[in-house]
Amino acid sequence: MRPVAILFALALAACMPVDTAPRPAPAPPMALQPVDTGARLAPNQAMSNFQTAVARVEPVAERMCRQRGNNRNCDFLILVDDRPGAPMNAYQTLDRNGRPVIVFTERLINDARNVDEIAFVLAHEAAHHIEGHIARQQQNAVLGATLIGSLAGAAGGNSPDAIQSAQRLGATVAARAYSKNFELEADATGTRIAHAAGFNPLRGAQFFFRIPDPGNRFLGTHPANADRLRVVQQVAATL
Repeated sequence: MRPVAILFALALAACMPVDTAPRPAPAPPMALQPVDTGARLAPNQAMSNFQTAVARVEPVAERMCRQRGNNRNCDFLILVDDRPGAPMNAYQTLDRNGRPVIVFTERLINDARNVDEIAFVLAHEAAHHIEGHIARQQQNAVLGATLIGSLAGAAGGNSPDAIQSAQRLGATVAARAYSKNFELEADATGTRIAHAAGFNPLRGAQFFFRIPDPGNRFLGTHPANADRLRVVQQVAATL
């Protein structure tokens, strides 16, 4: 689709009729209060919890991945980053052959207070692959780069450097604009995976109370922790 057509499509979507009929007030959300998840575990117990979570979550995630049919490769490779000083983190990526890889740092494993927290984080990362977030984010970045680059050229920024700068900005803005939605989508799908694997996603999501809250920063990559907890509660209530 050419840039002008893209702009037209976006404008057309904004002009769709809006249903103004009154709606009943939504039920108030459950209280977002931390519960006692236990003390910090000994490293050997924390690693045992990680191994238990992997053994039970991985087959459920792989089965859901195959059922969705969005990905050619559903054979997850789950690794531990044990480098000294590696920050508390978990992430999903792809290897050069397109195999989904989930990496946990040892610090995150040791910080989890129970097996439900590890299982929830693992299910969340697996959900990113199941929902195709890497490919979708790349598509958004390309679209943003094309659109902003074309607008810069139309506005008179005809030099290659100016257009490339605009394209980089467009790619960054477009990729980040949807990252919060991807995180919430992964929380929802991760809740279903953790539950299907026999874990308590509500208890697992207590992990959010111990990580920095990004709030609602403009173009931040993660939504506010309260929003994430509400998604987990809403999905868990249907299971």
